[in-house]
Amino acid sequence: MISDPIEQLRKGGGKVERHGSRPSRCVVWESWRPCRPILMFLFCAVLQSLCERVSGQSIRSHGQNYAPTSAIENTTSMEVLDDKRPLRAGDRLSMRVVEDRKAPMPLVVTDSGEVEVPLIGRVMAKGKTCKQLAYLIKGPLEREYYYKATVIIGLDVEGRPGRVYLTGQVHSQGPIEIPPDETFTVSRAIIKAGGFADFANKRKVKLVRKNSSQTIIVDVDAIVRKGRFDKDPTVEPEDTIIVPERLINF
Repeated sequence: MISDPIEQLRKGGGKVERHGSRPSRCVVWESWRPCRPILMFLFCAVLQSLCERVSGQSIRSHGQNYAPTSAIENTTSMEVLDDKRPLRAGDRLSMRVVEDRKAPMPLVVTDSGEVEVPLIGRVMAKGKTCKQLAYLIKGPLEREYYYKATVIIGLDVEGRPGRVYLTGQVHSQGPIEIPPDETFTVSRAIIKAGGFADFANKRKVKLVRKNSSQTIIVDVDAIVRKGRFDKDPTVEPEDTIIVPERLINF
């Protein structure tokens, strides 16, 4: 007679002698041998799913990912999109195409002012409102990929406006933060720097663009005295304003 239950299981075709009212635990586990690969596969799949879920929550908590605004998820009309605030570098957006019936996707305005849009590539977003950008993206999508594309775009996180640098004949030289909620021009930057110094040449102020290395000569005296606000250019992040000295001081 075979006394070992495991040997009995192997040689007896799966029949197990009972010890009391229950089979031995080792005998039950041994009887599951053919199912072990399937059980291990299911266990690994569940473990991987849990790890991905925890990892996703951790990433969101550290700000590396962000959930789209509920307004974007529920909006189905382009006419109600924001048409007031110009977008700037660093802004984080959410975009969705209503006809896709998919969750919104994140977009980020780069330092060059562009966003990377699926299917159509880079699109200039800087200076445009969410509504203007949505219509700008709508055209290429409908020409190539959609019969109709209702593009919904919303602002999730505002980027930092940046700073400009003033040097020369101003009372306070150095960097100045660009206010987030106003059109910041050369004349306003000079005012924020304390105004002109005594020997400033107000008619030949230089605005040096960082992105293009372009230099613009600004007649601030005409802007202030004659109200030529159309000649007062808007500054951009990392621009430099140079106020030269008058050649003849009296």
